[in-house]
Amino acid sequence: MSYDYDTDSQGPGAWAQAITAVVLVGALAAGFWTIAQHSASSGGGTPPPLRCSNAKPGKPGKEPAKEPGRASGLRLCETLNRPDLPALLGTPGEVAKAISNHDSDPPAHGTEGATPSAKVTFDTYTVTLSADYNGSTVARTAALLEPAAQQTTLLDRPAVLYSERTLAISFRLDGSDSTSGPGAPARVLTVAQDPKDGGGTFSVVLWREDGRLPEDALLLHLAGQLLPTLLDSPAV
Repeated sequence: MSYDYDTDSQGPGAWAQAITAVVLVGALAAGFWTIAQHSASSGGGTPPPLRCSNAKPGKPGKEPAKEPGRASGLRLCETLNRPDLPALLGTPGEVAKAISNHDSDPPAHGTEGATPSAKVTFDTYTVTLSADYNGSTVARTAALLEPAAQQTTLLDRPAVLYSERTLAISFRLDGSDSTSGPGAPARVLTVAQDPKDGGGTFSVVLWREDGRLPEDALLLHLAGQLLPTLLDSPAV
């Protein structure tokens, strides 16, 4: 079972949900490859650590071209794939079940940028980390999600907390059609990439596999440890 974002019109709005939807949509296919790799290599004993993929769709084994000041899906994945991540989540001893990363190319024409993402799944939590280079701002996100959005600051940058509903998707091994239904509630923290909120954000999404709502304090602490490597700021 994997999770993706629900785009039901009863949510905070299709545009607002699209801000973080790519976090899970893009990582879905890569996640299946990682799970298969993990299962095949863990014949017993302690499973080997999962690794991020440097493959670009259509060009296996080649990392996407680096753009100055922009994080690739691989870099986001490496930011998540740290040995102390289970401890940061309050679940020391858990081992990642799946890890994936994704890079979406900007359109051939137009001004939109890429939206790389990465995802790590444990028994208790799933964490995703994404970057938005489409000029999105925390202020605009908060305005679209009023009154449910909670504005705050993190690492001396504007940030906003809000909830999203995931979509549970089941794939049958016999090849029959997949099924979907309501998934777990997720908490999202979107942080401006610069202190003036001039455009561009990072988003950390956290949800529990048991369907309970994650605590905001945990999400804020997690983001305070993950994002400094991307923002060149000290951890909080």
